[in-house]
Amino acid sequence: MAGKGQRSEVPVGAGASSSRAASIGSAASIGSAASIGSAAPPAEGGLEPAARRGRAGPAARLRLHQRLLALQELQELLKEFVTMCSLCCSFRALFLLLFCRSMQIPEAEGKSEILPPTIQKIIKGYNKYLRPFFDNGPVSVGMSMDIASIDTISEINMDYTATIFLRQRWTDERLCFDGNKSLSLDGRLVEMLWVPDTFIVDSKKSFLHDVTVENRLIRIYPNGTVLYAIRITTTVSCSMDLTKYPMDKQTCTLQLESWGYNINDVMFYWTRGNDSVRGLDTLQLAQYTVEDHFTSVSEAVYETGRYPKLVFHFELKRNILYFILETYVPSILLVVLSWVSFWISQSSVPARICIGVTTVLTMTTLMMGARTSLPNANCFIKAIDVYLGICFSFIFGALLEYAVTHFCTLHQLSSKELPKIIDDDDDEEEKNAVLAAVTNSCSAPDNTNKTDSNENKQSSSDRKRERSQHRVCNSAMSVMKRLFCIFDCFHVKNPYHIDNYARFSFPLSFIIINVLYWVYYLYF
Repeated sequence: MAGKGQRSEVPVGAGASSSRAASIGSAASIGSAASIGSAAPPAEGGLEPAARRGRAGPAARLRLHQRLLALQELQELLKEFVTMCSLCCSFRALFLLLFCRSMQIPEAEGKSEILPPTIQKIIKGYNKYLRPFFDNGPVSVGMSMDIASIDTISEINMDYTATIFLRQRWTDERLCFDGNKSLSLDGRLVEMLWVPDTFIVDSKKSFLHDVTVENRLIRIYPNGTVLYAIRITTTVSCSMDLTKYPMDKQTCTLQLESWGYNINDVMFYWTRGNDSVRGLDTLQLAQYTVEDHFTSVSEAVYETGRYPKLVFHFELKRNILYFILETYVPSILLVVLSWVSFWISQSSVPARICIGVTTVLTMTTLMMGARTSLPNANCFIKAIDVYLGICFSFIFGALLEYAVTHFCTLHQLSSKELPKIIDDDDDEEEKNAVLAAVTNSCSAPDNTNKTDSNENKQSSSDRKRERSQHRVCNSAMSVMKRLFCIFDCFHVKNPYHIDNYARFSFPLSFIIINVLYWVYYLYF
């Protein structure tokens, strides 16, 4: 009976275990269950495995039964976990879907829900893509500016960078409302209104300040007047004439135009004339002083039509004090230093050569440094280049002066073997010989002509030719005498006198050239 009881229990357990093993084996994540199911495959009716388990003993059957129960519990836990994960994913997808649908509200509808009733009434039926007075003539836009700063003025790039407060004012009849107070709106609501398409003509790059929010202001008045103000930083090109640099004056402009609306749609004007631009009177610049500024109204003509344009002109004068201390004074001191060699003995060759070469090299370095902050353009011969060239010429001239003096000294020492009187007599004999040769050449034709006149009668043409020949001879004689006088003047009898002449001629000529230079570039 005990054996039957074991056989009657074991097939049921074996069938349950085989079904559990089959279900667990279908799950890829449970490897142990598959191994157990494959280790105890059910035979026909499950009798043979049961007989083997019966022979194995009650302890083995108990352990096997516990394992099967544990696997069944693990399978149930996995099913519950998968179910919970699927539910979580479903809830997450549902939340995202609801959130996306909530964000798909039309922009105008979303804004109108948060706007106060007064603004809703104004905006209702408003079309920002149509300008005011669309069928009733152009809309007038008034401009005014405050110059907050002019950061940099570059001669290399020929531009300037400025931060400005630009204010535009126009009237939009669609924005009229009841009341006596203006409405100051958030700058982000400008996207709901029509604004002029103003741009800066010569701007290289510009940006709107957005710290902590975009620096824009919208103010609407009861009569429909709209005030729109922004703060921008822009880099604008400025054509410069640097021929008188650094004693130059530059006139730069800031031009405002309408991009798409021509003069039939929009008209620009300055709200207060020349007083429409403020801030330059208190502006402090590094190298410039603002001398004058004014405004003008004009039109820009393009292939697509005529467009309104406002121009702001301002004149800048460069401060020369910095350049006097940085360039002019050092160059003058180098020229004066080169004159020190005139007071050094001619026999001190290393000292004079050292002073000359050092001043030349230092002047070259100074000239290269003065050009680093300027454009490399051959069309500009600047005033500072002229002055540095003058100084370099005087310094190089002082070096050449010593070369000439030294050569004359050596030549005099080599010619001291002959007496001075003999040299003077030889010079006089050479001069007399040259003059006699010229005189004979002029008188010889005259004598031959006299002998021929006694024998034959000369024609009138021959007489004219003789007179012209006499004139040529006389002029040649006078030219030769003048040349000899000039040669006598340049004949250096004592080379040491060259330094004496240079001590006065160099400073005097440098002073005269300086006077002419400063008068020309400052007053002409």
